[in-house]
Amino acid sequence: MTDSGNRDVPARTEPEAELARRLVAHLDLTNLDETCTESAVEALCMKALGGEGVPPVAAVCIWPAFVKIAARRLSGFPVKVATVVNFPSGAENVERVVEAAAEAVRDGADEIDLVMPYAACLAGDEAAARAMIEAVRERLDGEARLKVILETGALGSDAAIARASRLAIEAGADFIKTSTGKIPVSATPQAARLMLDAIRESTRPVGLKPSGGIRTLEDARTYLALAEEVMGADWPTPDTFRIGASGLHAALVAAIAGEAASAPSRAASAPQSPEGGSY
Repeated sequence: MTDSGNRDVPARTEPEAELARRLVAHLDLTNLDETCTESAVEALCMKALGGEGVPPVAAVCIWPAFVKIAARRLSGFPVKVATVVNFPSGAENVERVVEAAAEAVRDGADEIDLVMPYAACLAGDEAAARAMIEAVRERLDGEARLKVILETGALGSDAAIARASRLAIEAGADFIKTSTGKIPVSATPQAARLMLDAIRESTRPVGLKPSGGIRTLEDARTYLALAEEVMGADWPTPDTFRIGASGLHAALVAAIAGEAASAPSRAASAPQSPEGGSY
């Protein structure tokens, strides 16, 4: 690979708790464990809603079998329901993938995370990848946001990642996403930069979703700073920039709680009424 992803990313000076609150709103809180259960999805949805100084996340991302549960639990709240198709291999039949996406939308999914047939791309059959993305895009017909997973760790080279990014955008992706999180190499700043370059050159609005292996506030800070560097400080919003992760939420909540722990308690600092209660 070239050094395009190794350029220095500008350091953010934003206080950690403030940054963490901002990042929570960009999070796709994810449970794609093979052992996931209905109760785990219920708990994920409750976590996604936030509370006690923690804002709601942008979306939950769960297996198609749990979309109805998540849609019911999150009805009336701002948190979107995302699910995955052609996941994680990227090798399923086009008709099956299209129907899976349509069924997920019928069940209440707001967003479809589609794994591009990356093995076909590597074999030189980019037409197959384009055909699947276009078929899913056509079936969704604006009913759900389409996020296309490139599996950048498998694509490997800068040239392959750049080509896949352009292909997915041209075929109709609303977002391009780095990884499934199911292979050894997931999101990297280098891959994200290449994808952002393709987004910047696009003639229509497209978002970025780095995902897989992003576990700490510093990890998330790196990708946010990179998006701001390439696209501009005002570009990252939940409609243009997401982070897909399962463990990151706890790290962000801890950073927010750190500020709360260091601040004087309201009971200690508030004026006291004659009866001893606070005003």
